[in-house]
Amino acid sequence: MCTSIVEIVEAEGAGKGSDGWFKVSHAVVSYDHPHHALLEEAISLDFVNHAQGAGARAAVELTLESAKALKGALERAIAAAEEEESERQGPIAA
Repeated sequence: MCTSIVEIVEAEGAGKGSDGWFKVSHAVVSYDHPHHALLEEAISLDFVNHAQGAGARAAVELTLESAKALKGALERAIAAAEEEESERQGPIAA
């Protein structure tokens, strides 16, 4: 059964696809039947730039448990990066 669970957000960065590095314009997160992973269902992450064609795509298919671990790692890394950035900018004058 298809779940039709799809979230798409604009993204800014770079990805490495079959044609080399490309500018990322969107990230697509879905939960459905994977194309390659030997799983019944998977969280799929696609980093894409449709304007650059099919080669501008980097994809990952993860188990739900792996996706949860990745979410936690992202949250911790983002929190640490925000702390680092706030220290660089110093106190804000009133």
